[in-house]
Amino acid sequence: MELIRGLATFEKSSHLVKNSVDQMRQEKEWFGSFVAEEDGKIIGAAIYFFGYYTWVGKSLYLDDLYVRPEYRRKKVGTMLLKRVFEFAKQENCKRLRWQVLGWNRDAISFYEKHGATIDDEWLNCDFDEDGIERFLKSDPR
Repeated sequence: MELIRGLATFEKSSHLVKNSVDQMRQEKEWFGSFVAEEDGKIIGAAIYFFGYYTWVGKSLYLDDLYVRPEYRRKKVGTMLLKRVFEFAKQENCKRLRWQVLGWNRDAISFYEKHGATIDDEWLNCDFDEDGIERFLKSDPR
């Protein structure tokens, strides 16, 4: 959770973190993770889940890739990303997908350096729990 909060702070979105360790324990079958450690301290993490895309099939979605600032530019992110790619191949995934914020030029450069295609056409459509409830209660006309 400390790394998740660190990522949210970096992304200027810490107020949006609603998850907790207890919730993650209850929902552990819905995601997986890889961590990088140094001297017993977690210094980076990649959190993923499986998805299905009708055009390609079974896929892996990389939800978070975060390395503590003091460990960046030391190949930690590359190591984590490589482990995610290995896992996607091992699991016979047809696609590996993730998002990057448009203002995060360092991350965009990192991903492009590794051959990622950055799509600037598709936009996210999100509903939080309250939004789901409002939608379900709305007049369908």
